[in-house]
Amino acid sequence: MLVISNAITIADWEIELNAIRSAGNGGQNVNKVATAIHLRFDIEKSSLPRVHKDKLLKLSDSRVTSEGVIVIKSQEFRTQLKNKKAALERLQELIRSAMVVQKARRPSKPTKASQIRRVDSKTKRGVTKSLRKKVDF
Repeated sequence: MLVISNAITIADWEIELNAIRSAGNGGQNVNKVATAIHLRFDIEKSSLPRVHKDKLLKLSDSRVTSEGVIVIKSQEFRTQLKNKKAALERLQELIRSAMVVQKARRPSKPTKASQIRRVDSKTKRGVTKSLRKKVDF
C-alpha cells in the first residue's frame, strides 16, 4: 500500500510493476538479471478522488500517456528492490505535486509614487541624451 497523504492511499493491486533488464553499462549482470522496474499506474481505474484524477490527467508530463497511464522506469540502482522503492517514491511525488492547490493570483498595480518616479527617471534620461547632441548654432 502506497501512502500519499493521511486521507489518500493507493492499493498494491492498482500499481503494475514489471521487472525488466536494465540498459547501459554493467557487464554480464545487465545481460542476465532483470533489475530495472517498469511501473504502470492507470489513473482512471485508480481509487483516487476525481479531483486528483483530473489534475493528474491534465499534467503536461511526459510520464503521463494519452490513455491516462503513468509510466515510470527506474534503473538507477543495481538491485530490483531499490529500483522498485525508487519508482514508487517517484509515483508518490508525482501524485503529491498534482494535489498541491495553486494560490489564486491577484493582479497588482504599481503605486502612484512608483509611476511618478519611473516617469521622472525617463525624463531625466531624455535630458541627458539631448545634451549629448551636436550643438546647432
